[in-house]
Amino acid sequence: MSTVSEVENEKEYSKLLSSVLPHVIHTEAENERAIAALEVLLNQKTRTTEESRLTELLTLLIEDFEARSYAVAGATPLEILRHLMEANNLRQVDLLDVFGTASIASEVLNGKRDLAKSHIERLSQRFHVSPELFFDRRG
Repeated sequence: MSTVSEVENEKEYSKLLSSVLPHVIHTEAENERAIAALEVLLNQKTRTTEESRLTELLTLLIEDFEARSYAVAGATPLEILRHLMEANNLRQVDLLDVFGTASIASEVLNGKRDLAKSHIERLSQRFHVSPELFFDRRG
């Protein structure tokens, strides 16, 4: 049995869906569009239930695309980070906002220190990738 509030919520969710038109992502352009829509939702101080559901849907669609498109089999978190830096023409100094200090950045990039949870979070946001890329899943 539906109540008025459920119908209003369904209408609101339908309206949100029609404005974003989420679907399985097949191209980088579609991924960028989905990321832009997700960032708008994530930057809101508060979200309605419908906006939260759309946020969850977009996150799943983006993660699915990125897992299929950017899978790096057998690579270490450090190798992935170095690849992302190279692909984006970044140097160690460009990641000080991620690591906080030059010495920590140097230790991580030279393999003397593992990525901290906070580093992984900031790297995933910086490069618009799943945090899972930076988890070491080898043996």
